[in-house]
Amino acid sequence: MRIALNARILQSPRTGIGHYVAELASALVTEQGLELSLFHGWGWSPELPAAAMPGYSQVAPWLRRVPGAYQARRWLEQRRFDQGPHAAIDLYHEPSLWPLEFDGPTVMTLHDLTHLHYPSTQPPARLKEIERRLGTGVEQARLILTDSQFIADEAQDYFGLPRDRFVVAPLGVALRFHSRGHTELEHNLAVHGLQPQGYFLCVGTLEPRKNLSLALQAHAQLPETLRQRYPLLIVGMAGWEQGQFSDTLQKALASGHVRLLGYLPDEQLAQLVAGARALVFPSRYEGFGLPVLEAMASGTPVVLARCAAMPEVAGAAGNYVDPDDVDGLRHAMLRLVEDDGHWQACREAGLEQATLFSWGRCARITAHAYRQAMGG
Repeated sequence: MRIALNARILQSPRTGIGHYVAELASALVTEQGLELSLFHGWGWSPELPAAAMPGYSQVAPWLRRVPGAYQARRWLEQRRFDQGPHAAIDLYHEPSLWPLEFDGPTVMTLHDLTHLHYPSTQPPARLKEIERRLGTGVEQARLILTDSQFIADEAQDYFGLPRDRFVVAPLGVALRFHSRGHTELEHNLAVHGLQPQGYFLCVGTLEPRKNLSLALQAHAQLPETLRQRYPLLIVGMAGWEQGQFSDTLQKALASGHVRLLGYLPDEQLAQLVAGARALVFPSRYEGFGLPVLEAMASGTPVVLARCAAMPEVAGAAGNYVDPDDVDGLRHAMLRLVEDDGHWQACREAGLEQATLFSWGRCARITAHAYRQAMGG
């Protein structure tokens, strides 16, 4: 079976969907009977591109300000897509929100419905394009993959589609996320002036739905000595409308107990995740919550909000809080630094929970969905 996978997102710095495409494509190579062709937006290739860093974009900055830029780019991509080896393609997989036009069977991945719950996190032009094309894309797809049962249920209700149109394919964890010894961590964390288990970590694009302000407030309420010993590190790119909580962030940065590291290369991030005392992840809405799984696989306990799909990922290993409960989050963070027995139990539970997820499993479910969509 010859599969066309739209990998255009890999031309930009990799966040959630980018990591999904890269890891899934790599895992699908081991599936017998599948031959993968990757569409990169302007052409075709069997190879994954190198990860781009922030500041790089396949779209010229001036084009973003031109009215109709999204439509123009899509028109160009459709023309390039149509010039591909269509006669040799049996099925098209679109891993994001709007599939390109294709005469054969299409499978689509719907990671979440963020644009419905948090429209302010999207640039207006992109939001308009999502609203214009998503419904058509969903109708076009023979099967819709989701990362979690939560999103499958939510999408089924919203679009009014039968349950058998959805296939849940939970994400996996990259091999770079694993437990590491103190000697290795000390050497790599020294670059940031850190010690193993000597800091809290937040990971994710800086946007309001990530609920970063709750983490900042809870950390600010820890005793002064603990804030000095366990600073809060924030890793991620600036999202749309980051300014909605910039005052809170700037105040926290000025305290000297919070550090903003921006977007980091994959291996540096994996080192920071493995070295943290805990991952603090109070997001209000996630279709899966990949940083939660990556932290657990690294032996790092997780404090997270009991929201959306995240309980499916963390299971009994999570330290859950209400997304508006500053005191609850502060207490959870405090316990993880003061109670070593509790910290160790959370670490072991997380490592065990993480074994339930793999990119190999995701690829097997996805390959089965391809065969289903083909009528096999």
